[in-house]
Amino acid sequence: MTAQSSVKLFSDGACRGNPGPGGAGAVITDEAGRVLWEGKQYLGACTNNIAEYRALILGLEGALSEGYPRLDVFMDSELLARQVNGVYKVKNPQLALLMKDVRRLIAQFEHVDVRHVPRCHNAQADELANRAIDEYLIENSPARR
Repeated sequence: MTAQSSVKLFSDGACRGNPGPGGAGAVITDEAGRVLWEGKQYLGACTNNIAEYRALILGLEGALSEGYPRLDVFMDSELLARQVNGVYKVKNPQLALLMKDVRRLIAQFEHVDVRHVPRCHNAQADELANRAIDEYLIENSPARR
């Protein structure tokens, strides 16, 4: 990868019910699609929009920890993509707090481009978000106690 090339960050939040158990997933790939980093996190009870924000934060933190200065971000939440790009205002107080974290993280990169993509182009991040929920629910099921 050249110093000026960007890596791709795919992020997705999942929520079983709205609100319900939530998960975040993020994948960073190089331009050829090779996975460079991936992360998942169980979020507890939350809304789908909160899960989407937390997934983006997870991915941005992952990119920073790996030292990637330039990102092309892809997400299937049109609302979040438009809020990050300033097309829509963030009116929900909980989302406004999360947006502060997003802005703080984005400011630490040389370049970040955020785009909305159809869900079918975000399958890896979606799978990680759902796996975070599944693993938590299996680990904490009454049958395991």
